Amino acid sequence: MDENILKNLANIQKRIHDACIKAGRNPDEVKLLLATKTVSPQRIEIALHAGYTLIAENKIQELKEKFDGLKDVPHTNHFIGHLQTNKIKDVLKYNVACIQSLDRLDLAEKLHLRLQAVNKTMEVLIQVNTSNEESKFGLNPAQVLAFVQQVAVFKTLKIKGLMTIGLFSNETEKVRICFQLLKNIQQQIIALNIPQVQMHELSMGMSNDLEAAIEEGATIIRVGTAVFGQRFYPDSFYWNENKT
Repeated sequence: MDENILKNLANIQKRIHDACIKAGRNPDEVKLLLATKTVSPQRIEIALHAGYTLIAENKIQELKEKFDGLKDVPHTNHFIGHLQTNKIKDVLKYNVACIQSLDRLDLAEKLHLRLQAVNKTMEVLIQVNTSNEESKFGLNPAQVLAFVQQVAVFKTLKIKGLMTIGLFSNETEKVRICFQLLKNIQQQIIALNIPQVQMHELSMGMSNDLEAAIEEGATIIRVGTAVFGQRFYPDSFYWNENKT
């Protein structure tokens, strides 16, 4: 099992490297983020010790449950699920370095107030619903520019870029449209030159479409199953995308 994880990591890293070379990009520009939903701390540690230290959870409960098991191994933790405002204190308590799923003004306001109270800052990515699916969280693309301008006034929130989950589809070219849209929004925001806002990161693409994501400008690729093995539920369950 340990060997499988290491073999899978090497395979994904090679795919990222080859995709970057093909797209004329520096492989150092693209980070591999390991989505560790349902994965035990012991198995996550295998990846961490191999040098893959950027990991992410979708659910606060898993973040809490794994904290003690991973705290002695150096790593960086992102949060990539839908964040409820009553869970903000947990995100801060369990050392999340970046929230990739900021998509509501009330969340930004409450996060800012909490950070202000403890004299901290937080890196954030703005989540965009590029697939136009009602079941997906994230901002409507037409709302993103105004939202970024609103969030930029909160000095505790360091906007670093955008995130999208994209269409759940095996048809890569349909998913590519989502990636192109996110890149286009990024360029529009850069053109506005908003103080306190950086647009360095585009978190998009997973194992089945990472090549297309890299071609369209991804800087963070999120991979889980292709490294740690198949899970018992579909990705949509863990992404917490069902609003009903």
